[in-house]
Amino acid sequence: MQTIDDLDVAGKRVFVRADLNVPLSGTDITDDGRIRAVAPTIAKLVAAGAKVIVASHLGRPKGAPDPQFSLAPVAKRLGEILGQEVAFATDTVGDSAAAVTAALKDGQVALLENLRFNAGETSKDDAERGAFADQLAALADLYVGDGFGAVHRKHASVFDLPARLPHAVGLLIATEVGVLKRLTEQVERPYVVVLGGSKVSDKLGVIDNLLGKADRILIGGGMAFTFLKAQGHDVGASLLQEDQIPVVLEYLARAEKNGVEFVLPVDVAVSGSFPDLKTKAPAADFEVVPADAIPAGKLGLDLGPETGKLFAAKLADASTVFWNGPMGVFEHPDFAAGTRAVAEALAEGDAFSVVGGGDSAAAVRILGFDEKKFGHISTGGGASLEYLEGKTLPGLAALEN
Repeated sequence: MQTIDDLDVAGKRVFVRADLNVPLSGTDITDDGRIRAVAPTIAKLVAAGAKVIVASHLGRPKGAPDPQFSLAPVAKRLGEILGQEVAFATDTVGDSAAAVTAALKDGQVALLENLRFNAGETSKDDAERGAFADQLAALADLYVGDGFGAVHRKHASVFDLPARLPHAVGLLIATEVGVLKRLTEQVERPYVVVLGGSKVSDKLGVIDNLLGKADRILIGGGMAFTFLKAQGHDVGASLLQEDQIPVVLEYLARAEKNGVEFVLPVDVAVSGSFPDLKTKAPAADFEVVPADAIPAGKLGLDLGPETGKLFAAKLADASTVFWNGPMGVFEHPDFAAGTRAVAEALAEGDAFSVVGGGDSAAAVRILGFDEKKFGHISTGGGASLEYLEGKTLPGLAALEN
């Protein structure tokens, strides 16, 4: 893959496909990590005299403009990070985009409105997607792919547009791919994988692939309860994907055969109801119970303290760690301890640690950890998982051609 150093960008219109899909509370950005992650690529292009046109999706609008998913707050924050004004086009390929991009001078930056406000961006019809890519291509001379969080999507701006323009990878994607190769091709052992999040079905592919690569797999979050149920334990009212139990049993058997250690919770924090994440009011019936004795009607919402210690011990001798998915409802103080225990173990340890995007990355920042204590904090949870599953990612394949 070419990098931006291989392109002559001075005076050229450079289309940068970023991943600026940040969490919003109204118009307030609650975590600007993805904006900061792509800023070095944009800054380098600016310094080289490019006219930079940045584009991204945000949320899941239905192929039409939706004010709650506007990138306007992102344009403001990007400008603050770059230290210069970022012009904002109120559409993607319409009159505003044409005017704003045409007005750019060398070293200036513009951000287009949400790409997913156009149905062609996510269309499964090649012709419709291609037509939108043609319109985007008319705005620029060169293409730089730097939206790692979207490279697993066969979308117009990710897959079709690079075929229409000379293209290269940005600094972020180059870094992300290098990190993932360290997790798949150049692994230092012991290699420990920590998986959490709500659904075991979201992680089946990566577990399947890692059973031949990892030395130890730690399971937390809502997905742990399907594993506990597969072992014959009652899980109360906890999140459960009963249809996945046969697959989980097969994975546990394969892990034992392959010498891969599976580590499950030994105690859990439970409550009779899901906590209020707005008020953060204390859970009235919060208690810690053994993982094999969850009361009927209670929801498991976090690892218990003994499991936190167990997971930290299982991470202590690791040389490489991949972590994807929180250990509990970390947004609420009563149920953040498990996620904090894993983050602390990685921050204090010597392993090359990769935090795999999405909620895990947000948890690290929300819980107040220094990002520099981790080997790498990825911007792409789904993309990272699919890469580790061994899948071909459309956006990367397009940049290789």
